[in-house]
Amino acid sequence: MSFFEILLHLVFSFAATVGFCIVFNIPKKHMLFCGLIGVVSWGTYILLNGPAGPVVATFAAAVIISLLSRVFAIIRKCPFTILLIPGVIPLAPGSAIYYTAYYFVTNDMAKAGEYAFLTLKLAFAIVLGIIVVIAVPIHRKKTHKTTGDH
Repeated sequence: MSFFEILLHLVFSFAATVGFCIVFNIPKKHMLFCGLIGVVSWGTYILLNGPAGPVVATFAAAVIISLLSRVFAIIRKCPFTILLIPGVIPLAPGSAIYYTAYYFVTNDMAKAGEYAFLTLKLAFAIVLGIIVVIAVPIHRKKTHKTTGDH
């Protein structure tokens, strides 16, 4: 894959993520960050897909964007899911689902089963990547407001 193709992939992943934000009414002030998380997710997938395979690349991308979403959620003071869910959109196994249905309709059950299993593995990799990050507790520094009437 050439540099131009990678750049094109990243631009379209940003556009797809922001488009998802628009459709699902994500507040405008978070759209840029959601788009950046979408770019990171797809960029990680592209980098790791060749050497590690699609399932490992999807898992790694899900872990990285989950971490990034948690950090941005703290900085931006917004719910974690507002940033995470649009960021996962580029990783969704849409082509695997399509080919599962295609081969099912064309009565090629071996290929349909192969793509169905790939779809399940990719979905499980996304879920597991998110769970791994969510399971780590965040320790925030607690601040106490004093009212002056002690």
